[in-house]
Amino acid sequence: MTAPILVTGGTGTLGGHVVPLLQQAGHDVRILARKPRESANGIEYFAVDLMTGEGIDAALRGVETVLHLAGSNKGDDKVARTLVDAAKKAGVRHIVYISVIGTDTMPLGWFKTQLEAERIIIDSGIPWSMLRAAQFHDIVWMMAQKMAKMPVVPAPGGLQFQPVDSREVAARLVELTLGEPAGRVPDLAGPKVYPLGDLLRSYLAAQGKRRPMLPVRMPGKAGKAYRAGQNLALKGNDVGKRTWEEFLAERVAA
Repeated sequence: MTAPILVTGGTGTLGGHVVPLLQQAGHDVRILARKPRESANGIEYFAVDLMTGEGIDAALRGVETVLHLAGSNKGDDKVARTLVDAAKKAGVRHIVYISVIGTDTMPLGWFKTQLEAERIIIDSGIPWSMLRAAQFHDIVWMMAQKMAKMPVVPAPGGLQFQPVDSREVAARLVELTLGEPAGRVPDLAGPKVYPLGDLLRSYLAAQGKRRPMLPVRMPGKAGKAYRAGQNLALKGNDVGKRTWEEFLAERVAA
């Protein structure tokens, strides 16, 4: 009988792909949830507050591997500290963490928070594996969906993205979770780089919508970093196969 694998963020987009793959590999899975839920389909749910740590000791009991997918707009560094402290006490042997490309280059507060979360895990004393990934197709879809509701869609010039399929990221994370601690592995991005305007136009066309687009310039250090492509993985990293166009066609058909 193998020890259960604990997944934070197991009910999110990425977790929805990861958990079935872990189960198919024959592993018991525990998922942290914000509210109590009945165990179902071979999955144990634990109500845990990752900001305060309430409930986390019970969730970690008997766990040797933690796959940390949970993330939000703020506080990810504090969550990482809470998780690491509890994991050390529980005797966890491997932490797998999903981060984002650009944490050490993009001059924005959220990226800096991700970098601090990385440092907390690296310095934890627990063997670890870490994958930085590009923005998921799903995130680009949601962004385009919101922007398409505007009467005029802003299109910041020079912004490029290299979106990756969340299922490909999930498969790589499961490989890392089931393997030995590997440290930081090559980043994973999508097969093509797109100007933001092209992503928005393709979304509008797929939805049969027309919107005027207004070119704008993103000011400051953030704009400079995006225009320099510091959020991209151009050389020496892993590249997924599924394109934005393929994702878009599938999503629209659904």
